[in-house]
Amino acid sequence: MNSQGPTESAEVSGPADPTVDTAEAVDAKGRPLAVEPAAVPWLELGLFVLIAFGLAWLVCLPLWVTGQGLSDPLAVQLYGGVMMFTPLIAGFVAFLVQRRRARRRAQTLASAPRYFGFWPLRPFGRVIWTTVGAFFGIMVLVVLGYLLSGAFGWLGLDLSGLSGFEQQMATLPGLDSVPITVAVGLFLLLMVISSVATVFVTIGEEFGWRGWLLTSLRPLGTWPALLIVGAVWGLWHAPLILLGYNFNRPDITGLGLMVLGCVMLGVLFGWLRLRTGSVWPAVFAHAALNGSTSLLLVLLIDAEAPTPDPALVTFLGASGWIVSAVVIAVLAATGQFRKRPELGTRAKPAAHV
Repeated sequence: MNSQGPTESAEVSGPADPTVDTAEAVDAKGRPLAVEPAAVPWLELGLFVLIAFGLAWLVCLPLWVTGQGLSDPLAVQLYGGVMMFTPLIAGFVAFLVQRRRARRRAQTLASAPRYFGFWPLRPFGRVIWTTVGAFFGIMVLVVLGYLLSGAFGWLGLDLSGLSGFEQQMATLPGLDSVPITVAVGLFLLLMVISSVATVFVTIGEEFGWRGWLLTSLRPLGTWPALLIVGAVWGLWHAPLILLGYNFNRPDITGLGLMVLGCVMLGVLFGWLRLRTGSVWPAVFAHAALNGSTSLLLVLLIDAEAPTPDPALVTFLGASGWIVSAVVIAVLAATGQFRKRPELGTRAKPAAHV
């Protein structure tokens, strides 16, 4: 009876039971609720990188061998969308190998849903509201990045007349007569809808980066794990970045910019994963970033402004680095990186002394 009690409590009523010790609790099948492995699975890590990078280059190979590069936007979006699922594939293959090797050593890993952070959605409020906040919060940060670019003279803004937006609307039949406030409202609604739809592909990346990879690197410590994941994430984009995607720099400079941008952004996405125990806030934040960055620029840019340098004005560029650095500093100063709960449990409270 005593051996079954903690198991049932942790799995069924863990969120409501403040006495659950996350480090020792197990589910109904005897698997630990805590997802951090005892040590970094280096063999599986190498396998993960090999599969994720190899498949990414394989998917984008037609853009290289045909010489078309980025000339066909639809092809780029198609190959890029398929490429986003390669970390997911790599993560699941690595996890299968990791679990088999753990069994040979008579060790037990957390279940795949817990290890990757996509289930259970408990505590429900923490996961859901952080996901909503991350989704809209990243859009706010993108806007702050554009405002900072405007303040530094990197980007021409027209916040009162919205001339860039009006110019774009004039190219769409029937919208030139729509009141500007209505047009902006519809535009923002479309942005939100398209961002939510993007979740179906950002799952592919985030289940790999913040799901399997970040969890597997946690034995190194929070900051080394976050920085390594960001660097790997940035380098993985090489098949497109070296064609000039994102920064219009088809060389090592563009790749370096991408790595730095992904390191900064990866710390934020990684914090969402660690702070909630769930991968879903990072999934939705990633989707919001992809779905809103270009549309918000259309909304804010001055129609007469010269074409801005993406290395300066985009959220993966200099303005985004600054905004991200400020947010990271605030989170670090308030101790937010030390809070790392597991899904479906509450940490055992410290004894009063």
